Amino acid sequence: MRINKFIAQAGVTSRRKADQLIADRKVRVNGAVLTEPGYDVQPGDEVRVDGRVIENSGEAKKVYYAMNKPVGVITSVSDDRGRATVLDLIEDHDVRIFPVGRLDFNTSGLLFLTNDGDFAYHLSHPKHKVNKTYRVRINGNISKAALAKLRHGVDIGHFVTSPAQVNVIMWTKHSTLLEVTIHEGKNRQVRRMFEAVGKHVQELERIQIANIPLGHLKPGTYRKLNPDEVSYLMGL
Repeated sequence: MRINKFIAQAGVTSRRKADQLIADRKVRVNGAVLTEPGYDVQPGDEVRVDGRVIENSGEAKKVYYAMNKPVGVITSVSDDRGRATVLDLIEDHDVRIFPVGRLDFNTSGLLFLTNDGDFAYHLSHPKHKVNKTYRVRINGNISKAALAKLRHGVDIGHFVTSPAQVNVIMWTKHSTLLEVTIHEGKNRQVRRMFEAVGKHVQELERIQIANIPLGHLKPGTYRKLNPDEVSYLMGL
């Protein structure tokens, strides 16, 4: 079994992030730092990630959650600064789980968590172009020219975004509420897109991934994805 799949099936992280752990020299096999991401794990191999022995029976029950991540909680399995993580909010799981993708500290909304590395890889890999919809509140009003730039793609620093779906929901003298749909997942992408057209994001909430809405989940609460939802997401 490929090392990234071995790590993902053990519930440590996604295959994509496992590759990054290898690149960061945080994976050891039989005591030696692994430098080859294509390594096939052999029977009897001892695999360590960040010094911790990883066991993979290949039979762990797969679990899938949808959470409404609150502002002020980090999308991580742990934090060396003692901040609350999304895993602190989940109480009834008996397997290691991890978040799929991320929402930054000041962003709220829909987040999936799982122990299924293939599920996480499928939703996170850019080639699948999974749509993510956000509700965005910005300062002041926004011009037609700025909207056109967002809809055609903007340079957010060494990267030009793909065309986004951008709709104005309502506006006042002081702020504008919009819905934005993108399929990329660059760090702080939506905030950087609006910065590129001279606007500051005051509030940001992810309200949908593909056709799975946030719905009525309150901040800090979660639910299990049903089998039909999981099958749909894996089929994207």
